[in-house]
Amino acid sequence: MEKSLEAQTKVWELIKDIRIAMFVTQAEDGKLSARPMSAVNTEFSGALWFMTAGDSAKLEEVRASQNVLVAYSEPKDQNYVSARGKAEIVTDKAKVKEFWTEAARVWFPKGPDESNIALIRVDVESAEYWDSPSATMVYAYGYVKARLTGEPPQLGETKKVEF
Repeated sequence: MEKSLEAQTKVWELIKDIRIAMFVTQAEDGKLSARPMSAVNTEFSGALWFMTAGDSAKLEEVRASQNVLVAYSEPKDQNYVSARGKAEIVTDKAKVKEFWTEAARVWFPKGPDESNIALIRVDVESAEYWDSPSATMVYAYGYVKARLTGEPPQLGETKKVEF
């Protein structure tokens, strides 16, 4: 597993424009739950931030187990990232206002002062990414190589990154 600023920056570069991720939590009974969520931070210093309703069932799951997984997918560009970390529930109104955008008003019509808003901070501990070229010619090359050699091509990059 690599631990470098360059690798950590690469993770952010791959996910920063992906609007929706699958946010996976674990309930007390051990069952996993996944739901689509959008990170609200526009800069990355090792944490991902998500806004949610303060009475959301996912918060009970975060209280049961802080271990979460956030999975990003951009099939068009063949970029995939999974980030594992520890989640923390944050109800500080100043922090809510810091991440507030008018787009959040769809879910919280009373604005950032609404009492039922919580943030989930995920301190990323590790991530894995798959960054592959998406051009048709590259895939054609891979197919031909596999057929001729019986070996899969080594296209793109995959890396495990420690934070």
